[in-house]
Amino acid sequence: MGATLAAFYKRPDGGDEALATFWQRYNDEHMPLIEKLPGLRGTKVWNVSRKYAGEDLVAVCYMEFDDMDALKAAMKSEEMGAAGKNLSEITSEGMLTLVALEESPE
Repeated sequence: MGATLAAFYKRPDGGDEALATFWQRYNDEHMPLIEKLPGLRGTKVWNVSRKYAGEDLVAVCYMEFDDMDALKAAMKSEEMGAAGKNLSEITSEGMLTLVALEESPE
């Protein structure tokens, strides 16, 4: 069964300029690091266009793996360490929620 690492990003403090800076650095710096994760099958980044309830999210990224073991291995990798370090430079405290998703058995 497949596994997904999902990253949910809240709106950064600082208005439209801070949001534009986040998107530029996210796309130019962070995603190239994510693409190097071992076992990664693919990614999909979504811009949150409307909020109906809950947090003020601006972006969601899904990172797909073959199974939970592959996801766990990626989380422990040097490549994830580099991506995490970069992310700490381009986001503020509390901006990220990161969860692992696994397909439900039928």
